[in-house]
Amino acid sequence: MYGKGIYEIRSNEPLTATVWRMVLAGDTRGITAPGQFVNIALEGCYLRRPISVCDWNAERLTLVYKVVGDGTAQMSRMRPGERLDLLTGLGNGFRTDTGARRPLVVGGGVGVPPLYGLTRRLLASGLPVTVVLGFNTADELFYVDEFRALGADTYVTTADGSAGTRGFVTDLLAAGGFDYDYFYACGPMPMLRALSEVAPTEGELSFEERMGCGFGACMGCSCKTRDGYKRICKEGPVLTKREVIWQ
Repeated sequence: MYGKGIYEIRSNEPLTATVWRMVLAGDTRGITAPGQFVNIALEGCYLRRPISVCDWNAERLTLVYKVVGDGTAQMSRMRPGERLDLLTGLGNGFRTDTGARRPLVVGGGVGVPPLYGLTRRLLASGLPVTVVLGFNTADELFYVDEFRALGADTYVTTADGSAGTRGFVTDLLAAGGFDYDYFYACGPMPMLRALSEVAPTEGELSFEERMGCGFGACMGCSCKTRDGYKRICKEGPVLTKREVIWQ
C-alpha cells in the first residue's frame, strides 16, 4: 500500500546540465522494492509528477530526475528546508528473488536512477552484478562512479563514442563476452525493445507512460500485455520480458 506524507528537502544538486539529485527526509515505509516511484505535488501543477526512486533507507529517499518541463524545472529551484507533498511506494518494482545467479543491469539515460538501488540490494545479497549504462555523450554521464563504488562491474557506452564504448548498450551486449542468466533494465522504449530482442534470457523492464493519478484509479496508462491490459503505474512500471507485447 502506498504512503502519503510531507518530506523535507535535505539537498538538491545538479549532476549534469539537466539531471539533478534531490535527497528527502521522511517516512519511507511505503517503499518496499527498487523500481517503485513517488508522485510529487507541485504548486501550480494540476497533476502530480511521477519520479522513480533512486535509493532509500529508513529515514531518507534519493530522487534523481531530469529537467524536462515546468514541474521538474520548479523542483530544480527548490532549496534545503523546503517541503514537498509525496505519495510514496507506488508501482510494482523489480524482483530480487528470481533465483538469478549472475544478474545483468542495463540502464539508458534517465532510466539509470532506479537501477542504483536495485544494484545495491543485489550486491548485498551476495550476487555478482554486471552493469551496462548507456548515454548519448560524455557530458551526460552520471552515477557511473556510484555504481562502481558499490562494487558492480560497470561498463559505459555513448552514442558518439566520447566515453566508454561507441554505440548503444545493445551493441555492446551483442558483441558478446557477458555471462548473465537474468537481466533488469530501465531506459527509453527503443532500448528496452532492442534489449529484449538481443538478450537470450528472461528479464524485467521498467516502462514509462504518462500518468494521471499514479496509483491505478484513472486507467490512463493501461498497456496491452500477453496477460491482458495492465496499468503501468500499478501492475508496472516493471513488467517481465515474457509478457510484453511490442507494438
